[in-house]
Amino acid sequence: FSWRNLGELVGHLKPQSKLSVFLTMIIFFTYLFYCLGGFCESFPRPLFNHNRAFHGNEGKDAERVAGAHEASPGSVVREQHSVWPHDGTSSRNIPIANNFGSKKFPQAIIIGVKKGGTRALLEFLRIHPDVRAVGSEPHFFDRFYHKGLEWYRNMMPRTLEGQITMEKTPSYFITKEAPRRVFSMSRQTKLIVVVRDPVTRTVSDYTQTLTKSPTLPSFQNLAFRNSTTGLIDTTWSAIRIGIYAKHLENWLRYFPLSHLLFVSGERLVSDPAGEMGRVQDFLGLKRVITDKHFYFNQTKGFPCLKKPEGSSRPRCLGKSKGRPHPHIPSDVIIRLRDFYRPFNLKLYQMTGHNFGWD
Repeated sequence: FSWRNLGELVGHLKPQSKLSVFLTMIIFFTYLFYCLGGFCESFPRPLFNHNRAFHGNEGKDAERVAGAHEASPGSVVREQHSVWPHDGTSSRNIPIANNFGSKKFPQAIIIGVKKGGTRALLEFLRIHPDVRAVGSEPHFFDRFYHKGLEWYRNMMPRTLEGQITMEKTPSYFITKEAPRRVFSMSRQTKLIVVVRDPVTRTVSDYTQTLTKSPTLPSFQNLAFRNSTTGLIDTTWSAIRIGIYAKHLENWLRYFPLSHLLFVSGERLVSDPAGEMGRVQDFLGLKRVITDKHFYFNQTKGFPCLKKPEGSSRPRCLGKSKGRPHPHIPSDVIIRLRDFYRPFNLKLYQMTGHNFGWD
């Protein structure tokens, strides 16, 4: 079969049929040249997880973790009017783009600390239309680094021009390899650490573990190597996490202090709007989150977000937040305060901020 055969075949057709064939060929060849030019990528595509289609279980993991927050009305408007993000990223961070934005490495990470208030901070930040965040903790820089940077980026939500990508994994702060790994991804990454009175944080940590393991030994049995001498057991992770100055030294080997923001867990409860103002300034965001977004929940003992438009109830953190703590003997608390005091003073000196724990 040749073009000559095709010409003879068309020659025997009626005029109306010839016109139909001619128009069909024009449409076909126009589409063919359009695709050869690479423009077919701009056609809208169905929303499905490419990782699931090509990478089996890893795609399922990424899909589960990438439960980013629902877009605010402001971000939806931008999404409807923006097709291609004009993105000045380096070749190391080339965005994966389509009509719905691009997936980029996070520009800011909440790296700690466990039981400090990181979940509250992330939920408060997600009010902001220019913040997009992964819903769950990726644990890339401590547990899943072997999966590679592309796996990590695929977990990120899509962002538009002017929006920033964020994630939170509190265990990064105490992971020895994490600073080097984050620095290797991008030395411009902004780091947020939510810190809390280490004694209160330790008790809260123990309380969380106790709810999962009711047969856990008593707090004092875990906290002391020798209850007679009062020697603190720093191998217990609940104790070790609160030695903030030691962990900070590791991060300062790779990042300047100006790249870290220390958020007070106590002020996040007593003055959430004020503390969120500092966070928005640090991230280079407009101060959208203000005191009008919060109310204090007397039952839980911490602030909740006021009822958003179209919702039947206000947004508070889950039942696992604000648990009552078990009674810890006062002499145990005093010994812990004595233990943490020099580390707290060193942290105050390193950060230039007195958190008032002593």
